[in-house]
Amino acid sequence: MTMSPINQRRLANFKANKRGYWSLWIFLALFIFALGAELVANDKPLLLKYKGELYVPVLYDYYETQFGGDFESPADYKDPYIQDLITQEGQGWIVWPLIRYNYRTINYDLSVPAPSPPTSENWLGTDDQGRDVLARVIYGFRISVLFALVLTIVSSVIGVIAGAVQGYYGGKVDLFFQRFIEIWSGLPVLFLLIILASLVEPNFWWLLGIMLLFSWMNLVDIVRAEFLRGRNLEYVRAARALGASNSTIMFKHILPNAMVATLTFMPFIFNSGIVTLTALDFLGFGLPPGSASLGELIAQGKDNLQAPWLGITAFVVLSIMLTLLIFIGEAVRDAFDPRKTLS
Repeated sequence: MTMSPINQRRLANFKANKRGYWSLWIFLALFIFALGAELVANDKPLLLKYKGELYVPVLYDYYETQFGGDFESPADYKDPYIQDLITQEGQGWIVWPLIRYNYRTINYDLSVPAPSPPTSENWLGTDDQGRDVLARVIYGFRISVLFALVLTIVSSVIGVIAGAVQGYYGGKVDLFFQRFIEIWSGLPVLFLLIILASLVEPNFWWLLGIMLLFSWMNLVDIVRAEFLRGRNLEYVRAARALGASNSTIMFKHILPNAMVATLTFMPFIFNSGIVTLTALDFLGFGLPPGSASLGELIAQGKDNLQAPWLGITAFVVLSIMLTLLIFIGEAVRDAFDPRKTLS
């Protein structure tokens, strides 16, 4: 499929911003790596063979008795007794992931009290509950990105529709919406999020719903301005004269032009979603206790100043993630800037 000349120019402008272009590839590589977190960091083997049969513990639960154990309970593959049952007399073998811990696994064999410093077993050390920090970083990175991605997409859809209705119809509709947004945007968002999150036990979808109550306003003003400008242009009047419906004019004729400004703003909404989730987790009003969370890792760093690897790890991960997203946002802005031309 051949791209239009304008899209070719936008792609060329995006690639010309080397910082943003390579940031996109680095971020995608990290995200794809984190999507397969169970295959990288897990306390269950990826594959094992026992008495000629293959098992996939990372996908399925197997009972201890299936490997010659004594109890009808899920096998603990980190138990040396279970490992010996599988591998004894050469009747089986085990393939482990790169990191033999998931975000919940506690290392009971620490040589020093938790939080323990980085070792060959725990590359970034453990937190104050003995859980592997690197495994929690990988899972925490994934949930932060997925949360921000869903939040950005849904809030953008709501914001674009609200801005389009305001800008296209104008008059009393625009006046009413503007007064409502002024009141709604004046509320102390973080305090309200904390209050609402304290009323129920928060989870991924509950937090997403709470944050959607406020994040949709980020794009309304931009889209509204584009529709106010575009509704009186000649091609819109021509479409109206030909009998095109309001919805057709709004979403087929005006919206493509409004999306230019919208797309340039979306990476920064994405960034904001990650920061807000991290802040709520840090304050203890985010994801349920025990969840893989970068904000919870920051809180552990604050509470355990004698373990600097906790705070340093959280700082480095968040700095890299947010910096990459800012660079990508700048490249997207350059790509859609009509004044930007390649020299």
